[in-house]
Amino acid sequence: MNKAQLVEKMATGAEISKAAASRVLDALTDAVSNSLKDGDTVALVDFGTFSVKQRAARTGRNPQTGAEIKIAAAIVPSFKPAKALKDSVNSE
Repeated sequence: MNKAQLVEKMATGAEISKAAASRVLDALTDAVSNSLKDGDTVALVDFGTFSVKQRAARTGRNPQTGAEIKIAAAIVPSFKPAKALKDSVNSE
């Protein structure tokens, strides 16, 4: 599902216009992104928790040449799904 399809489902489900659904989605992604940039976590009950994690520096390989390369440490976003979301995905 791409963004346009998600906006359409949101608009239909909430009985709002696609433009309003698009603004809501943009506001949500901006709020989550800004919170993660500040080092905060975002917990959505029955959905999951967005957080940031430190990834250590490591040595990798260039797949074309096989040469070793150094991969720098990084701060990366992480998502841990809630039990309710896992259960809904696994239910038939």
